[in-house]
Amino acid sequence: MNKFSLSLFALTLSLVAAQTYAQFPGGGGGFGGPGRFGPGGQGQRGNQQQDKTFIPGTADDDKPRGNGKISGFLMDSTSNAPVEYATIALIDTKTGKPIDGTTADGKGKFSLTKLAPGDYKLQYSFLGYQNKTSNLIKIEKGSDINVGIVKMSQDVRLLNEVTVTGQAALIEEKVDRLVYNAEKDITSKGGDAADIMRKVPMLSVDLDGNVSLRGSSNVRVLINNKPSTIIASSVADALKQIPADMIKTVEVITSPSAKYDAEGSAGIINIVTKKNTLQGATLNMDVGTGNRSSNLNLNASYRQGKMGFNLGGFGRAMYNIKGAFNSTQTSVGQMGTTTTIQSADTRQHGLFGNYQLGWDYDIDKNTSLSASVRYGMRNMINFQDNLQTLSYLNLLASRSGRNVETKNLSGTVDANVSYTKTYKTNQELSILGLYSRNNNTNNFVTELLNGTDMHTITGRQRNNNLSYNQESTLQIDYQTPINRNQLLEFGGKGIFRKMNSDYQFFTATGDNEDYQLSPIQPSNGLDYDQNITALYAAYTMATKTKWTLKAGGRYEYTFINARFQQQNAEQGSDLSAIPNYGVFVPSVNISKGIKGGKIIKLAYNRRIQRPGIQSLNPNLNAANPLNISQGNPNLSPEYTDNFELGLSGQVKKFYMNATLFARLTDNSIMSIRDTVTYNGQQAILSTQQNIGTERAYGANFFTNVTLFSIWQLGGGFDLYHTFLTNNNESAIYGASNSGWVLGGRLFTSITLKNGWGIQGFGGGRGRQINLQGYQGSFAFYNLGVKKDFNNKRGSIGIGAENFFNHPFKVRSETISPLVTQRSVNSMYNAGVRVNFSYRLGKMSMDGSGFSFGRRKKSINNDDQKGGGDDNGGGIQQQSQPAGGNQGGGRPRQK
Repeated sequence: MNKFSLSLFALTLSLVAAQTYAQFPGGGGGFGGPGRFGPGGQGQRGNQQQDKTFIPGTADDDKPRGNGKISGFLMDSTSNAPVEYATIALIDTKTGKPIDGTTADGKGKFSLTKLAPGDYKLQYSFLGYQNKTSNLIKIEKGSDINVGIVKMSQDVRLLNEVTVTGQAALIEEKVDRLVYNAEKDITSKGGDAADIMRKVPMLSVDLDGNVSLRGSSNVRVLINNKPSTIIASSVADALKQIPADMIKTVEVITSPSAKYDAEGSAGIINIVTKKNTLQGATLNMDVGTGNRSSNLNLNASYRQGKMGFNLGGFGRAMYNIKGAFNSTQTSVGQMGTTTTIQSADTRQHGLFGNYQLGWDYDIDKNTSLSASVRYGMRNMINFQDNLQTLSYLNLLASRSGRNVETKNLSGTVDANVSYTKTYKTNQELSILGLYSRNNNTNNFVTELLNGTDMHTITGRQRNNNLSYNQESTLQIDYQTPINRNQLLEFGGKGIFRKMNSDYQFFTATGDNEDYQLSPIQPSNGLDYDQNITALYAAYTMATKTKWTLKAGGRYEYTFINARFQQQNAEQGSDLSAIPNYGVFVPSVNISKGIKGGKIIKLAYNRRIQRPGIQSLNPNLNAANPLNISQGNPNLSPEYTDNFELGLSGQVKKFYMNATLFARLTDNSIMSIRDTVTYNGQQAILSTQQNIGTERAYGANFFTNVTLFSIWQLGGGFDLYHTFLTNNNESAIYGASNSGWVLGGRLFTSITLKNGWGIQGFGGGRGRQINLQGYQGSFAFYNLGVKKDFNNKRGSIGIGAENFFNHPFKVRSETISPLVTQRSVNSMYNAGVRVNFSYRLGKMSMDGSGFSFGRRKKSINNDDQKGGGDDNGGGIQQQSQPAGGNQGGGRPRQK
């Protein structure tokens, strides 16, 4: 660790020293706030050879100085959210040229100081917004002028010189992330987070709710920039516990800086939930029902003075979810060649709950303290009714049947405390403590049926698998500016993780005999401790010529202590031989503002993916005895290098984003399929090993446009070529595959008079290339209508999805020298929902208990470095910035 500390210190010094050689010949660049540095505004147009340029936040050497001051607050005219890091230029009315300037901070606040007496105007500019110029401002000696809230309109224009206020974009690109504004999505009301994710550019969500980014499922998922063990057992199931109505934004970060944890090979997805920072009391109610699910969501908040509370509860019931599958597989093993045909009807129902209590307190205008506790539960039960198996072995036929019930139950507790202290602009200290635990039950019970009448129960089998994932995290971050256009960030983190899996196997004869421990499948348990220490440093610089550089390095060291509770021959090697390991993760992000307000970006980062409990779990899952799966506790992490080149900006009325990317993964965790004899039958056993290589090269493109100020239209596609190999030289076990994968989405939204709104969405993905075959294509579509009433306090809506599918079929195939399998999965997923929402509570400025007046809002930690100054001057804070800064501390499980 001493060598690392020295190297990290040397890296920081070298990055800081690099600014000595930076030249500032001109431009109009911008320097952002905490963790958000960007190319800034467009600057002042005019004769560039004559106009003197400046870096926002600095002053020309020749500018007359005084003691005057101008301050204010920039806000989006549609969403009332702060306009982060916009450029503010001070214009001398005599010359019409800028003589000073600054940028707004993460709360939209700005100030110009040391101003000489004179007549001035302010010009506000930011990419995606219309430039705005203030009225004449007269500065006298000692003047302190607060211009209050300045509302900026998005860059929307109509013919005949009629200018209107545009609606907020459904998709936005910020300096360091792509943002999907889920609160503008009316078709997903009454749904869950998976319904939202399907519409986010670059993301793909399959029929089971599994999320992938640019074709990789190794994605790190955070909730409000914090980790949670709710994600550990299954991302798909975790997303069902997050109601769509409570999601404000979904942020996709494909090139995370060094401040982020190294986990997540493909990138990071941050789900930001809605928060209420207004003074007074409110109660929000959302209720919905449909042919496949019903939901109830209550959220109450109260804020008085410096203290606020939030209490929320969400429940969802899923029912009437039906399906069917059939498959044909041929396997070659010691017993010969076996051909098996299987089919079954499937049913699914479940209950999900989410309950949370939050508290925050502003100790003073620069210091805040917050805490929250959350409990989530999942009760999901799956049925395979009349699973019939017809096998042919060496021309001998056999028939069997079974009914299978699988229970996936979990309870998750998340508790965190955060402290943030702001010393001056862009200088702050934050401390976060987090405790999270997920208890999971994954059991199955099988009734064995007589192969003749397929009704009489001849025996039963049961597998009990109790597991938990627990982690405690302590994180300290500090950032400080270097001069006016540079920022240094550094910090450390400790994650202490304990994982456990206990499993038992039982058998019984008949339909009412007692269960006995299985004599052929021994019970056991796995204890797996994974402790991680991390240090990082990051440096950011923005120049007058609209260049922005953010570079850094992160070092993580992982300590592993794994052991079986009962060591026996069946469990294999001694787990004490698993080594500890360290990894250095560099990241570089470069952007350049170019003509026409466009931005070009170049990024590189290295990421790792540690195996999670699902991949490590040695429990033998034999719910289907012909297709058995088992985890591997000896797995080590895989390593990925990501490269990205992007161009984005406005082309007439269209906002466009095009990105080229490459992802190179070594030591990849891949599934190995072999034939084994299980209970006298030839079966397929799937396990995982670190033997793979993955290469993916592709492009993402999306665009959106607002027409006639009421109609948003957008869409895009993802196209990439993938190559996979398991590096096995054996002709039997060696495998490789490659091919193109295409996915896309299209959405439209119309806002009408009197509170009416219409929205539609359609999207899908083509065949997904696997190591030994492919997973079939799929598609989704939905249509929704909403009506707001009572000054938008209430709304009622109806939505329908996949209404032409009955059923929707997914075809998949696996081919290898040992196994050939073709399957068809039928999904009856057509649905309709009716939703009702209403908000109780009064917000006013009358000084009563339901009012909000002078509000000094400090930084709200959640690892979001968005400001923390006193807004001053009675400026009303309407909302938090949608973006956030880095946080987290736990892996996205595979």
